[in-house]
Amino acid sequence: MLPRPRPIPPGPGQESVWDYPRPARCEPTSAHVEIVFGGRTIASSRAAYRVLETSHPPSYYLPPGDCDTDAFVSTMGGSLCEWKGQAVYFDVLAGGKRAPRAAWAYPRPTPEFAAMAGYIAVYPGLMDACFVDGERVVPQEGGFYGGWITSKVVGPFKGPPGTRFW
Repeated sequence: MLPRPRPIPPGPGQESVWDYPRPARCEPTSAHVEIVFGGRTIASSRAAYRVLETSHPPSYYLPPGDCDTDAFVSTMGGSLCEWKGQAVYFDVLAGGKRAPRAAWAYPRPTPEFAAMAGYIAVYPGLMDACFVDGERVVPQEGGFYGGWITSKVVGPFKGPPGTRFW
């Protein structure tokens, strides 16, 4: 296990993920959020929510009305988040490509996250590309988290081996 890291000081216009809350919270964003898969844009929104949690880059949740819902096919299984509640998963299909369990949503989240009920999130590393205000996202490391790293957030970020207990 790696020791708790020393946060990188944010520069002008940046946020440190070490200033994000625990427990997590969601907040609306007017940033232009886009998801590209199978060679086409399958989601585009200016009405998404960001979920912020200490040591994690934000995850973005898009309203279903801003997504090509044909690209998101329900699949078996789920998971439980201590903050958001029970998640359901989707395979993502577009342009002849399939990414199993690459997206999820919380149909009935906890009261603190009720505003984003049914909103769809993706693992950016399983998509062709994801963008926030035109900037291509770097996926959060590791296969468990779905954070979106842009130049506006600084870490270090949870996700790589040895960071599980930060």
